[in-house]
Amino acid sequence: MKKNILMLIAVFMILASCKQQGPEWKDLFNGKNLDGWVKLNGTAEYRVEDDMIVGVSEMNTPNTFLATTETYGDFILEFDFKVDDGLNSGVQFRSLSLPEYNNGRVHGYQFEIDPSDRSWTGGVYDEARRGWIYPMNYNPEGENAFKKGEWNSARIEAIGNSVRTWVNGVECANLLDNTTTEGFIALQVHSINNEELAGKTVSWRNIRILTDNLEQYKTPVNSNVKQLNQIANTISELEASEGWELLWDGKTTNGWRGAKLDEFPEKGWVIEDGILKVLKGDGGESTNGGDIVTTKPYKNFMLKVDFRITEGANSGIKYFVDTNLNKGEGSAIGCEFQILDDRNHPDAKLGINGNRTLGSLYDLIAAPEDKPFRSGFFNTAMVVVQGNHVEHWLNGVKIVEYERNTEEWNALVQTSKYKDWPNFGNAEEGLLLLQDHGDEVWFQNIKIKVLE
Repeated sequence: MKKNILMLIAVFMILASCKQQGPEWKDLFNGKNLDGWVKLNGTAEYRVEDDMIVGVSEMNTPNTFLATTETYGDFILEFDFKVDDGLNSGVQFRSLSLPEYNNGRVHGYQFEIDPSDRSWTGGVYDEARRGWIYPMNYNPEGENAFKKGEWNSARIEAIGNSVRTWVNGVECANLLDNTTTEGFIALQVHSINNEELAGKTVSWRNIRILTDNLEQYKTPVNSNVKQLNQIANTISELEASEGWELLWDGKTTNGWRGAKLDEFPEKGWVIEDGILKVLKGDGGESTNGGDIVTTKPYKNFMLKVDFRITEGANSGIKYFVDTNLNKGEGSAIGCEFQILDDRNHPDAKLGINGNRTLGSLYDLIAAPEDKPFRSGFFNTAMVVVQGNHVEHWLNGVKIVEYERNTEEWNALVQTSKYKDWPNFGNAEEGLLLLQDHGDEVWFQNIKIKVLE
């Protein structure tokens, strides 16, 4: 008898231990009412039906959010969602509504719900701030995870600076970002401007959150999903394994010099709080501190530079630069990813068909007008060079593509301001340059991956 009692006690202890080892999920929605939630910003309706929260689209109202009354920092969040075709929606996390920020407008990270042909469900959007920070064109497999007209399952893991998302078990986004560390979770009914969309719905169910023992329950890293690192002047472990290196360390002038100097300029450039700033001068080209260049040349590479434009500013990122070509006034000579305030700088209206606007190959090939620029925030420029093939990217979207060392290229150069520079743009390698054009522009997160 005593032996049987001891065996029963042991079984109960094992069962209790197993129960303690499982994740302790908390339901954010009780299936009956909207206790624990509050509506913000807009007037769209949220109602409870059959254990679901249903959001109903409405004309003449801004984005409407149903937010948790509690805030969350690190967590794993799971939910199911279903959306009518034609609507756009999302789930906010680590989000805020503050009187001092746009009169309380909800802002912060958003898990995108996008039933359009763009197929960016599961991407990460920064609502009312930076816009897209992980568009789904980075992950084609994830683009195909969403099922139109059906219930879909979602998972968000926000742990420290890491944000990762899944749709129907397929990983979609892998983001490193430290802009906001805590905030509420909110369900979005997006504003509409088409009467035909009024009354359409987006629904959520099985909304639950895990806040304890996250390291134990987080999903192992999938190196096949591209990681975007938005934390300034850092290289993640995954980036390092892929061959990325910092081209500027965020603290010193190591690796850079003046384009017409042996050392870094003594004026016109400052380093403040991890930001490299070219200061405002007289608006002239290379008349204050002057351009700065890398101390070594590059041939095949992927170059990323985060930049922020002050109002009316002009600058640029140049590559294939030869500082021996122009010893006189003006900027050093090279191909240029144009940095410009298109709205407020007159250069945007010069050139041919917009080929001096932001992101363009300056004075040669125009970037599209609908490029994804984030006014008032840092933007990521990327230049990819593989032999004679060159690409310009802005915030994850390719905006310019061309081949050099061809008859077409040389003919194009002859129509530009570079026609008098011999063999322009055809060099096998060259220096990289940040331009002083007499306006204040900020740079950070400058990194490079050398290609074979």
